[in-house]
Amino acid sequence: MPRALVTGITGQDGLYLGELLVAKGYDVYGVVRGQNNPKVHTVERLIPSVELLEGDLTDLPSLISAIEIAQPDEIYNLGALSFFGLSWRQAELTADVTGMGVLRILEAIRIATQNNMDRIRFYQASSSEMFGKVRESPQTEQTPFHPRSPYGAAKTFGHYITVNYRESYNAFACSGMLFNHESPRRGHEFVTRKITRSVARIALGLQESVALGNLDSQRDWGFAGDYVDAMWRMLQADEPEDFVVATGETHSISELLDIAFARIGVDDWSKHVVVDQRFVRPAEVDYLCGDASKARDELGWKPTVSFNELIEMMVDADLVRERRLSVQGDAN
Repeated sequence: MPRALVTGITGQDGLYLGELLVAKGYDVYGVVRGQNNPKVHTVERLIPSVELLEGDLTDLPSLISAIEIAQPDEIYNLGALSFFGLSWRQAELTADVTGMGVLRILEAIRIATQNNMDRIRFYQASSSEMFGKVRESPQTEQTPFHPRSPYGAAKTFGHYITVNYRESYNAFACSGMLFNHESPRRGHEFVTRKITRSVARIALGLQESVALGNLDSQRDWGFAGDYVDAMWRMLQADEPEDFVVATGETHSISELLDIAFARIGVDDWSKHVVVDQRFVRPAEVDYLCGDASKARDELGWKPTVSFNELIEMMVDADLVRERRLSVQGDAN
């Protein structure tokens, strides 16, 4: 039975990946920062067979220990400070966790395998935020990087250090340049979930409006459940390579609002949306659109959930969740 170690197991992608790996017959180990992590209960509820190990991307010895205990065939590094808005306020911490954390886990693999790094296949969660101020559209594996946030810069370091270990130590190390991917499990701080949750609360009479930043920014959004399948496929390939994972379609925040509000029967959302300059980035990324032709041709991967289906799925889930919370509040 194959064995996998996943950092970031408590996040959106970690939960979907954990479910996928368990379904495929893996023994799955997840790295968490202490058993008192409040999100541990979510992992235990959704994927009870996952064994949780204490570890921290800022602490090399804990990562070596996790690898020695799990003895994994595959490692998926999904751990990061992933909210790029926060990365402006905590730039140094973002660099340490999201950037240097990649170096530490690669070093942990090198030390644990005594330089035989090809014994463990490694996936690094790179990001479309590395492209930043794009040089060409759509973006491919050959598009130059121009990150526009501390998060994007840290991810760029993580990407290149993964390439460096692949070339220097013969590591089977792949990076997935994943474009925006969402789900009902996305954190409230991300704009997609912020919108769908607010729309649900507006429908239930629990709030009147939502404050947002740039409504014209455009992103390539897909479903997180589809994207973790691409991660797994990368580590099943004969040779380690890097891949763009995207839908190839771009939509604006305004389009997202159209679909979300239409789901609750509201055609004109203007009175429910407030543009607040606090939510505009210091250096904006206006347009991202990925070309996943390589992943389609070499991995046989393609997205299965459309943009409309994704946003409607998220609104529906938030309606159920907010209605339940409202009832519980009334009962108390």
